[in-house]
Amino acid sequence: MSDPPRHERRPVTFWEERSASREVRRRLFGHGPFAVWMTGLSGAGRSTLAFALEASLLSDGVAVHVLDGDNVRHGLNRDLGFSPADRRENIPRVAEVTHLMNEAGLVVITSLMSPYRADRQMARSIIGPDRFIEGHVVTALEVCERRDAKGLYSRARAGQITDFTGIGCPYEVPDRPDVVMDTDGIPVSDALRTPLAPILARLGQAAPTSG
Repeated sequence: MSDPPRHERRPVTFWEERSASREVRRRLFGHGPFAVWMTGLSGAGRSTLAFALEASLLSDGVAVHVLDGDNVRHGLNRDLGFSPADRRENIPRVAEVTHLMNEAGLVVITSLMSPYRADRQMARSIIGPDRFIEGHVVTALEVCERRDAKGLYSRARAGQITDFTGIGCPYEVPDRPDVVMDTDGIPVSDALRTPLAPILARLGQAAPTSG
């Protein structure tokens, strides 16, 4: 039997137990599910790292998928803006999808700015503390502004974008992230070494020492 629902049941809905257990899915994929929640400023390199990590894990036969912040706003969250209230709605939606994908047996990598500690804690509670790896992609604001590949910082400085994290809105640095990834002048291949260690440990593998 699966775990009981995490939320109180609605008066007209009923929890349906699944016939396939988590152990069946674990045997099928060869590993258990978990989530790597990557947070950091715009331009820090979250998406680059997330997709590179996905490619690395896929090459090792891991069933993994990236939920990228920009991509989900083209569909699931296309009705949301970037105000604090909309960000608070964005996070639980993505966390719920992450939880569902974990329940399907997949490893999920999320790449969301998620600037507020309380929102990241909410995501942890939805996904489950035992499955949640918080990864902080660390890059100084001035470095992110120099990169500015999407031209967002220049538009924010010009007043064309309001509520932009790091300029008009704060970014709350994680207190105790599980993984810290420094992308300030470091190649992606080197930046991946840090998150690979706890991830491979979750998969029951040994982290590479070279290469």
